[in-house]
Amino acid sequence: MSTWDGEKLVIRRMLLQDLDQVLRVEQRSFTAPWTRQAFLGELVENRLARYIVAEYEGEIVGYGGLWLIMDEGHITNIAVDPTFRGRKLGERLLQALMSLCAAAGGGKMTLEVRVTNTIAQNLYRKYGFERVGVRKGYYTDNKEDAIIMWADLPHLASAKGETV
Repeated sequence: MSTWDGEKLVIRRMLLQDLDQVLRVEQRSFTAPWTRQAFLGELVENRLARYIVAEYEGEIVGYGGLWLIMDEGHITNIAVDPTFRGRKLGERLLQALMSLCAAAGGGKMTLEVRVTNTIAQNLYRKYGFERVGVRKGYYTDNKEDAIIMWADLPHLASAKGETV
């Protein structure tokens, strides 16, 4: 890879042909990664699901997803390849998901985040997400608790996000 140039980053809808690269990011990012079948189900069968990728010079370097349920967006996951972290890609993906939700008429957004993932928690708070509860033993790999966070979309709609 040449020197990083954020202007070359493209955020777009995830396609079936992206799955191999998305799975690589997934496996490098999580201790309990989703399977190919899980992603296929989201892309092909789940009418509520919307997934996006961050593509840099033809390579998928991150992705995110959400479910649009009535007037709410539930972020299912955001992942950035470890070699591309520290370049605000997670923030760009979050902004794009927020824009997607707003465009679909969403009024609120929610997500779960590991209690130990303070970097992600700080990002979410920056965009108006607030802690509202805990899901005990939520994560299957180590039974870690998840913090439940919610944000009102009027606050989110003021954030400058990418449209996908």
